[in-house]
Amino acid sequence: MHQHRGADSDHGRQRGCSVNNLSRKAEDYLEAIYRVASSKGYARTKDVALELGVRPSTVVEMFRKLHSFGLLEYRRYEGVVLRPEGEKIGRTVHLRHETLKEFLLLLRVPERVAEEDACFMEHELHPETIQQIRTLLDCLAAEPDAADALRRHLTAARLKEL
Repeated sequence: MHQHRGADSDHGRQRGCSVNNLSRKAEDYLEAIYRVASSKGYARTKDVALELGVRPSTVVEMFRKLHSFGLLEYRRYEGVVLRPEGEKIGRTVHLRHETLKEFLLLLRVPERVAEEDACFMEHELHPETIQQIRTLLDCLAAEPDAADALRRHLTAARLKEL
């Protein structure tokens, strides 16, 4: 996709768009675009619509909005590429999601529930909380015996509830 520098290319920086002041919906779109673009180099409307389970017309509306914030470059019929700030936000939300899902799976939360809860939590938890969860996961990865003991304990606790 061609990089286009329009008159509004710095508009997002002027508005101060960041993870902290974007809507949850906008963050979800940036995360979806990031995931698709990570493998393809760009994201088309239909790719993002499939990723999020929404109509292509809804995607186009959000593409235009995110373009006006300076977070992505939108070219009608060509798709989008993330600008540096949009890529940073998309990557951050994606990493939050992956950390939270990994944590929930460690806790023996069923995959479907872990996916849904991670989608919610990625927007609601403080970044410091997510960082501490990441630190715990990294620690458990480095200490397989501790991770196994935790899994056994969680499995036993779950069986008691049944």
